[in-house]
Amino acid sequence: MSSLIGFSKPEAELVVQPSPVHLQLARPAVRHNAAAHFRRYFAAFEVIADFATIILAVTLGYFIYYRLDLGKHIHYPAKAVVGVASGLAVIIILMLDRVGAYARGNSLLRVRETEQVVRVSAQAFLVAFAVSFFSSFLFSRWLLVITLSLVPLLLFVQKNLMYLLVRKLHSKGYGIEKVLIYGSGHTGRRVYSVLRRSPKLGLDPLAFVDDNPDKVGASVFEMAYERRRPASVVQGPITRELVWQYGADLVVIAIPSAPHAKFIETVQEVLAANARVSFVPGHTLLSDAWVGYEDIDGVLLASFSKSSRWMGYELAKRFCDFLISSSLLMVCSPLLLVLAVLIKIDSTGPVFFRQLRVGQNGRRFKMWKFRTMTSGSPMYQYSPNVSSDPRITRIGRFLRRTSFDELPQLLNVLEGSMSMVGPRPEMPFIVEQYKPEHKQRLRIKPGITGLWQLSGDRASRIHENIEYDLYYIQNRNFFMDLAILLHTLVFAMRGV
Repeated sequence: MSSLIGFSKPEAELVVQPSPVHLQLARPAVRHNAAAHFRRYFAAFEVIADFATIILAVTLGYFIYYRLDLGKHIHYPAKAVVGVASGLAVIIILMLDRVGAYARGNSLLRVRETEQVVRVSAQAFLVAFAVSFFSSFLFSRWLLVITLSLVPLLLFVQKNLMYLLVRKLHSKGYGIEKVLIYGSGHTGRRVYSVLRRSPKLGLDPLAFVDDNPDKVGASVFEMAYERRRPASVVQGPITRELVWQYGADLVVIAIPSAPHAKFIETVQEVLAANARVSFVPGHTLLSDAWVGYEDIDGVLLASFSKSSRWMGYELAKRFCDFLISSSLLMVCSPLLLVLAVLIKIDSTGPVFFRQLRVGQNGRRFKMWKFRTMTSGSPMYQYSPNVSSDPRITRIGRFLRRTSFDELPQLLNVLEGSMSMVGPRPEMPFIVEQYKPEHKQRLRIKPGITGLWQLSGDRASRIHENIEYDLYYIQNRNFFMDLAILLHTLVFAMRGV
């Protein structure tokens, strides 16, 4: 979060404070330094873990290659295997560092981290394949293919274990910085949820500060299906005394519509307390005025730099969509048949539900789903957000919980009206209410899954969390799509 646009207190201004105040000013700085040391040590540990994981993957790949007696069955000395594995590990780590994999807030719902691992692994092995054609050293293509599969897989597992480890360490108080969130509205709650769900940041939200006296004393919960981990709201405005009282290292201004004078006054008070300040900018950006968002584990900042898009990306994505959807339809056909029979037995009405949705560039299309509600339910209303809704059938509750009701949309992907990954398509009456920033969602083809579906903000409506779609639109690439599909698979297997 420190990489959010922020300000730091000039050193010359610290010495002019009276002695009692100076003691309080020192405490956040000391804790910030301790947290910075923790992050450096943990980043070094992560590099070592990546190095060991890559060597293990290459060694395991050679063992599998040797045992399966593949190809020409070339035997390599143990020293050669370890040497090549070490060299490859150094190259991959340098490439990961170059794309920011070891930065503090590098991942968005950990999808960005997975994308980096998949992309860098593929790039490294493309180079290895090229070298194998021109080198006098005899390489086994089979060994390269096996290793290409194992390296990103083991790195994915290892980084998830590292994620659990850093959560455990932060829960014991190591590497934590204290945060106050100014504003307890929707934006403030989103910031709070991001910090709670992103332990790698090491930022502990203590409380909300709000100028509205009616909100003081209330508890604000994390955005999720369950009401958990609340924080209280205290009386604002932000003052240096309040920052000292809570020992806060960082204040996040989560009021995008705050008047300029109020914003400047808050920044000055935070800096006077020797704390750092970050802010969430307004989201109302017209057409091409917004051109990018920087993610800090889900808190997205508007930027004004056009992103490059590989000219063959759309063609490659369409090819993959066709290949994946056709393959899944064939593999899942027995499951689709069983579900169709269960729907027919459970309630009267058609098996499938076809609804008009708005796709790329505002084009309308019929989206396929398994029917999960009674046949008499209105077609064009907001979807139920609780499983106890009387409109939902018994089998419908199961289909919604497992997302099996979305499987028929593979037909939409096959015909080209949808993609495997992209913003979810919405009903026409919702699109008619879109503001300019919401219309950005229509720039690309809608998808079955995306960043929004992987977030805790799924409890809210799609258009209320536009930042995930805007981030994807600006930063999408082939490897991010693969990462989102991988996380969706894990998500579905957990039954979320």
